[in-house]
Amino acid sequence: MNAYLDLDNAIVPILEAAMRAPSSHNTQPWRFRVDDGTVYLSADRTRGLAVNDPHDRELAISCGCALIHLRVAAAAHGLGTSVSILPDPANEDLLATISFLSPDDAAADPDASLAQHIDHRHTYRKRFEPRQIPEQVLVGLVEAAESEGATLHLLSTEDLRRQVAELIAEGDAAHWANPSWRRELASWMHPHRERDGITIPWLTGPLTQLAVRTFDMGDGEGAKDRHIADESPVLAVLCTPADTQRDWVMAGQALGRVLLQACSHHVQASFLNQPVQIPTLRPKLQQLLGQTGLPQMVIRLGYIDSRLPVTPRRELHEVMDAHDRRR
Repeated sequence: MNAYLDLDNAIVPILEAAMRAPSSHNTQPWRFRVDDGTVYLSADRTRGLAVNDPHDRELAISCGCALIHLRVAAAAHGLGTSVSILPDPANEDLLATISFLSPDDAAADPDASLAQHIDHRHTYRKRFEPRQIPEQVLVGLVEAAESEGATLHLLSTEDLRRQVAELIAEGDAAHWANPSWRRELASWMHPHRERDGITIPWLTGPLTQLAVRTFDMGDGEGAKDRHIADESPVLAVLCTPADTQRDWVMAGQALGRVLLQACSHHVQASFLNQPVQIPTLRPKLQQLLGQTGLPQMVIRLGYIDSRLPVTPRRELHEVMDAHDRRR
């Protein structure tokens, strides 16, 4: 098989699949460059969240999600991948390089079937159906995280869930009390036609943004999120061994694989990351887990009762650097 010719035909759908990855506030903080059959994945720090994510931790996690989407999509096209994380110490924006191999040279991802779920994975922020996720599905999600070097801790006791839910509410209070955080959130609230950010109706958009910028709604949001966390069928925390940029990219790949595998069982997810985002709360969360690993994401999982609209994404040309020098 000529992998080079296959890549010519597959590179656009592969990159478009990568762009379907989730990201904080739907910022889509990734850049791609294709050069001689290699994809260069970089962080677009102009789309970072200076208040919500001052160290670009979640930005790197989002790019890691795009990376696993790319790997799975390549496998679905019969192409193996060889990935180098942070290949250039002098360029911290270059998060990964990805070379493509034919199945004759390297085995494709055994979970290539996950690619069919990329367009069906959504972040679901409402209440889940009150039914439990089978144990064998949860075991598979834990193994999916482990296969990417991370750990998915399922919060198994009601007391632990309650304590984490309290941290989530405490994080809401801290966020909403910060005017800079509210302004940043409002700035990423966009009508659907803008293809990024948190989608809001265009008619009520200006009023929504004004309310978010102006009012401290921490008590109400905290109470809502505490209740959502309490009643979620599964509440879990994704952890990594350390807290470097490499760990963040690893966490993103683990998160992306977990979400796609969950979707293959008709399970959707959303995030309650407040205890990880507030510096004073993160050690408390780590202590509750009783683990040496660093918490990166708080995830809720469950079944939904309706189809979700497609979250907007930018066009491919908007995230490509320079030109494709293969041609």
